[in-house]
Amino acid sequence: MCGIFAYTGTKGKDASKVLLDGLLALEYRGYDSAGIYTPESGAVKTPGAVRELRKKIPADFKGKSGIAHLRWATHGEPTEVNAHPHSGGGDIWLVHNGIIENFQELKDMLMEKGHEFKSGTDTEVLAHLVEEKMNEVRPSFAKASEGKKSSVDQGLDGLFERAVLAALQEVHGTYGLAVQYKKEPSKLIAARMGSPIVLGIGDGEHFIASDPSPIVPHSKKVVFLEDGEMAVITPEMHTIYKLDSTQVGREITEIDWSAEEAQKGGYEHFMLKEIMEEPDAVRNSLRGRLLEDGSVRLKGLESVEDKLKNVKRIIIVACGTAFYAGQVAEYMFEEYAGIPVSVEIASEFRYKKPVIESGTLVIAISQSGETLDTLEAMREGKRRGALTIGIVNTVGSTIARETDAGIYNHVGPEISVASTKAFVSQLAVLALLAMHMGRQRGMKDETFASIAKELKLIPEKMEKILASTGAVKALAKKYAYARDFLYIGRTYNFPVAYEGAIKLKELSYIHAEGCGAGEMKHGPIAMIDRQFPTFAIALKDSVYEKMCSNIQEIRARKGPVIALGTDGDSLLAKIADDALYVPKTLDMLSPLLSVVPLQLFAYYFAAAKGYNVDRPRNLAKSVTVE
Repeated sequence: MCGIFAYTGTKGKDASKVLLDGLLALEYRGYDSAGIYTPESGAVKTPGAVRELRKKIPADFKGKSGIAHLRWATHGEPTEVNAHPHSGGGDIWLVHNGIIENFQELKDMLMEKGHEFKSGTDTEVLAHLVEEKMNEVRPSFAKASEGKKSSVDQGLDGLFERAVLAALQEVHGTYGLAVQYKKEPSKLIAARMGSPIVLGIGDGEHFIASDPSPIVPHSKKVVFLEDGEMAVITPEMHTIYKLDSTQVGREITEIDWSAEEAQKGGYEHFMLKEIMEEPDAVRNSLRGRLLEDGSVRLKGLESVEDKLKNVKRIIIVACGTAFYAGQVAEYMFEEYAGIPVSVEIASEFRYKKPVIESGTLVIAISQSGETLDTLEAMREGKRRGALTIGIVNTVGSTIARETDAGIYNHVGPEISVASTKAFVSQLAVLALLAMHMGRQRGMKDETFASIAKELKLIPEKMEKILASTGAVKALAKKYAYARDFLYIGRTYNFPVAYEGAIKLKELSYIHAEGCGAGEMKHGPIAMIDRQFPTFAIALKDSVYEKMCSNIQEIRARKGPVIALGTDGDSLLAKIADDALYVPKTLDMLSPLLSVVPLQLFAYYFAAAKGYNVDRPRNLAKSVTVE
């Protein structure tokens, strides 16, 4: 959540335009206020959208460098005074993602020294702390200028750099930072601890950002900071240090997607565009992994191949939509690889003192690769001796770097806050992993071949669903009156029911809940009446008859039912109020198809109400705080 963008250059560009364009590229992350600073013109901040910030910036606002921010409120309400950038007195300005856990202790200390605070944020404490360190470090800086560097200052040449380093050594918590000193306007400092920071490397210009999206229009060369690192950048160069002041070397990464890929492509919303991209998302996830001969090759796991053979238990850690992908995978691994699986809410996992025996594999699933709860859950598993694998979409992300091995989704940027194409990619990748580990454990050739054959057909079957969205749109309009919705499913589509519900509540702000159809009569059925519709996933699978019985139970209570069935099913239209259909596939792969109409229904339902589908209220794309 939140977004940082900073720029310094010698190319004659108007920094304010570069920064505002960068903030627009970061809007998908979710925010409630925005701000910009250049040393030449000062700071402009506002609650609300970037377009409001643009209106507020005076015509003579200029700069050759600067910092900008999108804030999602944690400490302090979304107001102008709480918006970033923050200053410690006028010379130091900074923007910050994360939470400073010892901010109150630091604030009390700084107030005793005469610092006055204007906002209710933890971030302002950082700005004042750097200002305070400027005063404290000046004597040692003077000595260093005479060739008498103290040990803490080795490798750092300026007062600004030393002050930021000294401040960071007193900070506890998470941060992604961009800091600017008014008296050295071409120099910027970035730092990272638990919140992602990437440097953009251009010709005569450098950038700092929360992720590569605002950098890509200018350069595809990036460097990812690790936790506990600080980078000093100028238009011509960048230097990375650890917090002990030792210098670090880091390879440059080439971003493999274009700025155009992050545009809407003619669709009204990014979410609809990304749903329509799902067939290609699955193809990209399978490409080079599901081979023509039907075999599976996962290059990202080759370094841990022998350890995978000895895995006795799998723990999947994830949040939100990725958690539901993990629940689908639980059925896959247990049925086809014979490995016991537990799927854990990442935010709870490390606090429950998990039992991790020898032979445990922890799989961390995260689209951004930066979801803090998932990252910390993975780290907890690693600390306790588990083998760790990451399934992420973002190349160079923290989970990708810190796990023992991993698999990238390769679906390009997902801009809409509500995850769609990343979810189906996660399912495809998890299916490949289940096949691979099942083959290691003696899966029959004919079983493996049948899954491989059907998996290759999934994109084509998705396209068939997406070719006829009119029926879904009509149903969304028909049921737009509803303030409550129940989603039910069984076995592989039990988690899909939860995913359908979370999509509706995320986008439309109504009460929607998922439920195992077998559990419905143990409580949720009490809610059913004429105004409480149910979306029942009733495919022609191993539990079809039981799902039909559940539909009848709801109808007996006068509850409206939308049934999702398999092409050719003539019964559902008779027992449900409305029916949608998807092509037939294997049970284990059915969530790849059944989720598509549910995503479309949530999209059209919210769009019909006029809501901002791509940026639902109170939500953020990348959740990098606990």
